[in-house]
Amino acid sequence: MLESVTVKNLALIREAEVSFGKGLNILSGETGAGKSIIIGSINYALGAKADKDLVRDGAEYALIELVFHLESEALVKKVRALELPVEEDGTVIITRKISAARSQIRVCGEAVTVKQVRELAALLIDIHGQHEHQSLLKTARHRELLDAYAGDRMEALQEKIAAAYHNYTEAEARLKELTIDDAKRQRELSLAEYEVSEIEAANIKAGEEEELQKRFRRMKNSKTTFDALQKVSEALNTDGGAFAQLDRAARELHAAAAMDDALEESAGQLDTAEEMLRDVQRALDDYMDEAAFDEETFARIEERLDVLGRLTAKYGDTTQDVLDYLEAQREKLEELGNLDATLEKLKARKAAAEKALEEWCGKAHELRAKQALALEKEITKHLEDLNFLKVSFEIRISRMENYTVHGYDAVEFMISLNPGEKKRLLSEVASGGELSRIMLALKSVFAGKDEIETLIFDEIDTGISGKTAWKVSEKMAGLSRDHQLICITHLPQIAAMADRHFLIEKAESGGKTETGITALCAEEEDRELARMLGGDAITEAVLNNAKELKAQADAVKKAV
Repeated sequence: MLESVTVKNLALIREAEVSFGKGLNILSGETGAGKSIIIGSINYALGAKADKDLVRDGAEYALIELVFHLESEALVKKVRALELPVEEDGTVIITRKISAARSQIRVCGEAVTVKQVRELAALLIDIHGQHEHQSLLKTARHRELLDAYAGDRMEALQEKIAAAYHNYTEAEARLKELTIDDAKRQRELSLAEYEVSEIEAANIKAGEEEELQKRFRRMKNSKTTFDALQKVSEALNTDGGAFAQLDRAARELHAAAAMDDALEESAGQLDTAEEMLRDVQRALDDYMDEAAFDEETFARIEERLDVLGRLTAKYGDTTQDVLDYLEAQREKLEELGNLDATLEKLKARKAAAEKALEEWCGKAHELRAKQALALEKEITKHLEDLNFLKVSFEIRISRMENYTVHGYDAVEFMISLNPGEKKRLLSEVASGGELSRIMLALKSVFAGKDEIETLIFDEIDTGISGKTAWKVSEKMAGLSRDHQLICITHLPQIAAMADRHFLIEKAESGGKTETGITALCAEEEDRELARMLGGDAITEAVLNNAKELKAQADAVKKAV
């Protein structure tokens, strides 16, 4: 559920905060008051493209914050599966900062990409505006909706179809590749022979490069260490080195101590220091004897790494990639060298793949046909509830000429809105207002099948009025029993169904125009409904009409 939206310095909004509740949340206001900015803000927070010009004049940046509370543990798991954070109590906070320099999106304080927040949004909220209504005109959307209605069984079949389709198209593509002229075949043979010969000559093994790299680094470090120890030995042992200097110093100090016994302790300490230094020299000698650096081995490893490096640069990132490429080229040689036999095998493989694909597509067709009948009935019932009294709705399934990754079915939603008219595609029949009601009917059908808790409807009242508007409001009231609905409307029939009603107003403050949003109390709701009912002035009669409309809506809500 979307608990709250906070907007700062966005377009006409200086600062606004709204706390939504369960059920139906209505947003209303005069034309031009800025209702679209509120829904726009939610879209921007969820990854929609946001221009820097949206930042309010005089402000450095705009900020939008959405606070969701996830009531379903299954939903929490899905969000965490996206590797996105969720608070312990199920809270998810999405913030977006928009400035001239950059735009930042965070989820619970962690920076995320636009792609990540859009994946998250797909789990949390469903926004329906004119664009979503228009998507119903695309027949590809019709197949998606029918498959979604079919649920897990169709999802399992789709996986089978996708695998079979991959096998079929792969065999088909390979057949096309091998159906080539003799000159091209000879060129490919020559290239494959050269590449196989080059890789085989290197006699590489899987993982060889990684192991050699480890040995090379170890020996390189050993060489560096060995060189350093040789320098230490030279510093200790050469003429004028540390030992010679210490020996000279010891002789001089012992001579002085013979004349003054106060120096005997110092002379003894110098002897000890010399002995300790000789212990160091002996330890270094032992280390160098045991860890002797082998220049010849080092050179062989370096040369071998150069060979492997040339091969991986040409044929893959690792020695395993090179070996995989070698195997593929050997197969290619076999195919090209025995082309007739290869073509026969591929034809057989394609036929087997097509048989499997045909079988799975057929099962998907049967399921679609069965589910289409059930979906037709449900959509028709909801359309009749929405004042399409003589509607005739059909889901037509036909076979396409070619296979696709989804099967061979073309799915089309056909409708007749008036008696005697033949059924036609939605794109040929439905107006904007009719599309919005058809979308509402679909959402009413699918409401119990998805886990999305929050639905937003913008322009749901396009092109409707009177009794139809009342039917739409009744349907939304029913939908709001199990979902949180947020709806922008101009119609009093829909606004009357509100569980919470918010007024969006535009006013002048300090010489600037600002849009604000206010939660209405019961008395204020009556006045707003009265304004929406029309009239130059809100008279007692209009107020009574508003109260009566509200009472009717309350009765409907109790009944649904």
